[in-house]
Amino acid sequence: MGALVFVVIGALLVAYIIFEFNKFVELRNKVRQSKSSIEVYLNKRFDLIPNLVSCVKGYMQHEADTLSKMSIARIRFEKDANLKEGAKLAKEFNRIMAVGEDYPELKASEQFLRLQKALCEVESQLQAARRVYNGDVTLYNTTISTIPSNIVASLFGFKEEELFEMEEYKKENIEIEL
Repeated sequence: MGALVFVVIGALLVAYIIFEFNKFVELRNKVRQSKSSIEVYLNKRFDLIPNLVSCVKGYMQHEADTLSKMSIARIRFEKDANLKEGAKLAKEFNRIMAVGEDYPELKASEQFLRLQKALCEVESQLQAARRVYNGDVTLYNTTISTIPSNIVASLFGFKEEELFEMEEYKKENIEIEL
């Protein structure tokens, strides 16, 4: 009868250790996944921002060129006494105006608004990913630190993870040169 009690206690202890080990593995994997999400959003920001800035710069140049051509055509048309030349310039002016009418959504201000919206979206996603990561790390670290889980954690070498903290230089706003 005494041997049976030791076997039952031993089996329960082994089952508890297995349960705790699996819990630590699950929590550690959740922390890794959360950390990976932060990296995904950081990469998205790294890739997205320069492309958006380039797009806005390109459109700003297109818009500036179009406005410049329109101004030059108008000035030449007003100064030109030659009806044949005036007709050519009027035709060019009408062509440029048609481009503006065909693409009314192409305005630099709208591009700036899109850039601003995209930047806010990426930053919001990144902030949410950081919160999830820090929550997962806190749960994992608390589980490692509490009795009796800390015994199993030390037996199998589970170590606490660090919370996500930004370096000082990364806390500053991103400078975008247009």
